[in-house]
Order: sequence, then C-alpha cells, then structure tokens
Amino acid sequence: MTAVFIHGQDSSSRGVKGLWFKEHYPDMLVPDFTGTLHERMDTLTTLLAGQEKLVLIGSSFGGLMAAIFTLEHESRVKKVILLAPALNFPDYSSYLERQTQVPARLFIGRQDDICPPDIVITAARRTFTNIVIHRSDDDHLLKATFQEIDWQRLLAVGATTFPSEPFPD
Repeated sequence: MTAVFIHGQDSSSRGVKGLWFKEHYPDMLVPDFTGTLHERMDTLTTLLAGQEKLVLIGSSFGGLMAAIFTLEHESRVKKVILLAPALNFPDYSSYLERQTQVPARLFIGRQDDICPPDIVITAARRTFTNIVIHRSDDDHLLKATFQEIDWQRLLAVGATTFPSEPFPD
C-alpha cells in the first residue's frame, strides 16, 4: 500500500500538513506540485505510474486532484481522504456525472469560506457512493481539526478500507 499526501494550490511539501505527514509517516509520498491543474495531474500520474493500492490524502486543491485521480484510476485507489477539497473548482464540474465506489472520508470546516461546505459536500456525494463526511467547527485550513483526526486508524498498514465505526463530528 502506498500513501500519498497531495498539498493545496498555494502550499508545498513544506507546508504544515506536509511536514506533519513527513514526521509521522516517513514512508508516505509527499511530493511538490506546481502549475495548472492539468500540469499537476500530469505530475501526479507520472509519479504514481505502476503503483497499486493507493491511499490518497488531498488537501484543498490537492483534494480536487485526489478526487480526479480516483475517478480516472479507480482500480488503483483503495481509499481517499479529502481535507476541505476544492470540489467547487470549475474544472470539477465535468466529473460530476462520474461515480466511484472507492471508500472516501471528507473532513471540512463549517466556516470554510474558500471551499463552501454545502457545495463541496453535494459534489462529493455525487461522486463518491461510499463516503463518510465529517464537519467540524473549523475553517478551510482545518487548523483545529487536522491533528485531532485519528490518522493511525485511517492509515492502518494493510487496511484497504476505513474503520467501520464513525469518527465524531
């Protein structure tokens, strides 16, 4: 199983979440992405060429990328974790008619003013038929929520699904 963290548009592997994953999960891939969505998707596709049993963690624009990659390579993705994903980005509208059964968890703050929860949750439910949504009293960066997520359970070695018991909202 290969876990990959995909950072947001204005972030990098040296952002708060990227550094946290590098420290706590040193085997996780935490690459850098630049350029347009198309260029970033090309980089991601090249990076993950031949990889199977992927666990994708995408934050904001990286969540958009993780969702698109999952729809385009469903058989290779075992689960996806979306952190305030930019599913409100105009380029995602062409994916709204596609669906995947890949297990997904979505974490979003009720005060997210960059990726409005109502729009994002509606898009995520249309795309992911096997999704659990976690709303928190947080903003787009999920500063108060991120380290409270039970990452050990979500990223358990060898687990290709999520724990059956829900996480608290």
